[in-house]
Amino acid sequence: MSLPTTSVRPTSVRPWKQPGRRLLAIAGSWGLAMASLTAMAPAAHSAPAAPATRAAAEAPLAYVTNYSDDTVSVIDTATETVTATFPVGDGPKGVAASPDGARLYVSNGNADSVSVTDTATGTVTATIPVGNGPNGIAVSPGGTRAYVVNSALQRLTVIDTATNTVTATIAVGSAPQEVAVSPDGSRAYVTNYNARSVSVIDTATNTVSATINVGGFPQSVAVTPDGSRAYVTRPYSNSVVVINTATNAVSANVPLTDGPYDVAASPDGARVYVSRGQGATVATIDTATNTVTATTASGNTPRGVAVTPDGGHVYTANGNSATVSVIDTVTHTTSGIPVGATPVDIAIAERPTADLGVELAATPRPGLLNGRIDYTVTLTNHGPRTLASATVTLDLPTPTGATSPDCTLTTGEATCTAAGLAPGASTTRRVTVPVGVLSLGTPYTVTATRTSSAPTDPNPANDSASRTCTATTGLLINCT
Repeated sequence: MSLPTTSVRPTSVRPWKQPGRRLLAIAGSWGLAMASLTAMAPAAHSAPAAPATRAAAEAPLAYVTNYSDDTVSVIDTATETVTATFPVGDGPKGVAASPDGARLYVSNGNADSVSVTDTATGTVTATIPVGNGPNGIAVSPGGTRAYVVNSALQRLTVIDTATNTVTATIAVGSAPQEVAVSPDGSRAYVTNYNARSVSVIDTATNTVSATINVGGFPQSVAVTPDGSRAYVTRPYSNSVVVINTATNAVSANVPLTDGPYDVAASPDGARVYVSRGQGATVATIDTATNTVTATTASGNTPRGVAVTPDGGHVYTANGNSATVSVIDTVTHTTSGIPVGATPVDIAIAERPTADLGVELAATPRPGLLNGRIDYTVTLTNHGPRTLASATVTLDLPTPTGATSPDCTLTTGEATCTAAGLAPGASTTRRVTVPVGVLSLGTPYTVTATRTSSAPTDPNPANDSASRTCTATTGLLINCT
């Protein structure tokens, strides 16, 4: 979701920047849309089930573009707090994350570019020129392509995410606003605001395969998880239209007052959530009946809307209140989180994590005068992210007399490090301990423990491993 940049209607919302100051133009009926409605649910509505509890380290992150601040706010959904804010380009609008949560793509409306950000570090790793008026943005399910709407150029720009280069541009309708990609990645849907249509893009050929007349200045679009329907908001017609993606025809029209703006589908496809910019509310639509089943209060002028992967919460970026609203989808209660100035769009993605598994092997090396034990630490990155860095320590007998080709030794401890380990890859570190330092006949346990790693490790269960060895003599060593 992002803001219209070209419109035949004087009441459209468009933030812009002038030298020396920042302005937000909210004209006409979009001006002070601040009605606050409480949740309601007809008897026909079946509430979503309560989401499964997730560990804090596994909770997703929400990324919010702050248009007037040229920043992105990072919200920890476990604590509902802003944990970081990082700069991007001039006038950030649309935002989308790679499927693994490793990268963030932000369209910079005033800089005619897309910022690629490493979510683990919050640093921009690439800036891609994309031409005038970049607005809505989406990433393919496989993460290999990013699709950026160019409102001023009436086109969709295709970015290869491996090389961060533009590989194609596709002509669409007048004043395109938003783009959504089907779950199988075969199609992209672009809302053409002034053309009152939706362009269907064949992503294999980068051509327009159909143009669907939806009327009413379409703004945003979301595709259901099964790919069977696309929901399109029409702010000035006060409705949401439903497209049958098999026939490319409008199959339903859902009346919805107060300027329906952005739309997002629940993970199970049972509901779509629509921000209502003129009513400071979010509407819930039951996709089985295409009826509004609940209306929940949000902050002022809600725009971007996103749903957590467990379906338990809806987040909205509230442009006129500098907040993000968090809506519980079961209770329809709302809380607020302060963010930057003029929040526009929001994306929720899995937390960047790398699960480091630690294994320890102990191999006896008998010798009359030089018996020893070779300890091998195996570090495996179970993903999903590349392991940027890790430290594993081994507690050793004192005094050690230990040696190691690849770990740092101090009294009673070995410190082993690793960096740049790809998902699924393993590496080993070795430490040798002479049996002379062990009390003969007394078992001694060595434990290898992950003491730090980046990005976050979500699974403490495999962070350590132990082996116990007993040396009766230098020739008789037993390890279990």
